[in-house]
Amino acid sequence: MVNMDKIITKASVLIEALPYIQAFQGKRIIIKYGGSVIAKEKYCESVLKDVVFMRTVGMHPILIHGGGKSISDRMKKDGITPRFHHGMRITDEKTMAIVEEVLVETVGEKIIEILGSFGGKAEHLTRQKIIRAKKMTHYMEEEVDLGYVGEVEDIRSDILIKKCTEGIIPIIAPIGYGEDDKPYNINADILAGEVAASVRAEKLVLLSDVLGIMRDLSEEASLFSTLKESDIEKFIEKGIIKDGMIPKVHSCIKALENGATKAHIVDGRISHSLLLEIFTDKGIGTEIIK
Repeated sequence: MVNMDKIITKASVLIEALPYIQAFQGKRIIIKYGGSVIAKEKYCESVLKDVVFMRTVGMHPILIHGGGKSISDRMKKDGITPRFHHGMRITDEKTMAIVEEVLVETVGEKIIEILGSFGGKAEHLTRQKIIRAKKMTHYMEEEVDLGYVGEVEDIRSDILIKKCTEGIIPIIAPIGYGEDDKPYNINADILAGEVAASVRAEKLVLLSDVLGIMRDLSEEASLFSTLKESDIEKFIEKGIIKDGMIPKVHSCIKALENGATKAHIVDGRISHSLLLEIFTDKGIGTEIIK
């Protein structure tokens, strides 16, 4: 016997998504996909299926992926101890070679393969050198030497927009190239904000391995469902936002200041978290608004 209640519930879910599909058709959505989520196949497939869904209903997703866990694992295998400064990886020449190989050839190829298995057409653009970078010399108001860590100088937004209009999902690893064509490791969260600004994205979504911004990481009820941009620096000063969350919120601010309506920090380990945040009334993570 057909369970009509179950069928009606499914229809209700689709109807709830309808105004969001209509509102975001043809709009560019930047998705930053953290390496800690990529490393787990069940999370990876759920996220990438969501990305294909978005493309199929007329949105223009652009995917920036990390791969920090895979990089660290490879470094340890090669006898190199990963080191960080305020969430930024200290990157010497040998580490940079590992970063480039792992992100483009291992993680990037895996992402394209999975997107293709769901019917998505994707292209990895990193080695087309669409990101121009220079060595980072200051971070968090400190003079630093992080080695081959870069900051964005220019983004070929015209190439990204063209790929979107052709039905392609652009994939970017957080690597930029200097005037001498040397590669630089760029924080993926920061790059996501820069890309969102350059293409005038409607939304920026940062997928990570935490629920969002929380007052207490051990207490789910302390999740902030909505924050204003003006709250961010205050929360950093109080230590509520710290470590790797700092570049995430700075990325969100960059996107908002350049036309994005909202930025989101979402737990990519939750099944179909991307669709739940974008296509439902309540969402599941932290949204940051102006």
